[in-house]
Amino acid sequence: MILEILTPDKKVFDGNITSVTVPGTQGSFEVLNNHAPIISTLEKGKVIVRNGSNEQKFLITGGVIEVINNKIILLAESAQQQ
Repeated sequence: MILEILTPDKKVFDGNITSVTVPGTQGSFEVLNNHAPIISTLEKGKVIVRNGSNEQKFLITGGVIEVINNKIILLAESAQQQ
């Protein structure tokens, strides 16, 4: 899967991943390979990006996620790598 994390200022992340966990408005959820298409709003919280055994964490202050055909676009108000 390909993930892009974008803020109004810059591209924070762009790369291949195995999964991502995001802070959805209705609760956290994980996106895996071949996930059904979805668009969801996001709350303030942690985004956990996994690629095999590697893990990166980002703190976002809300946004939107779109998943379609193994491409994930996460638009965040702001994002900081932890």
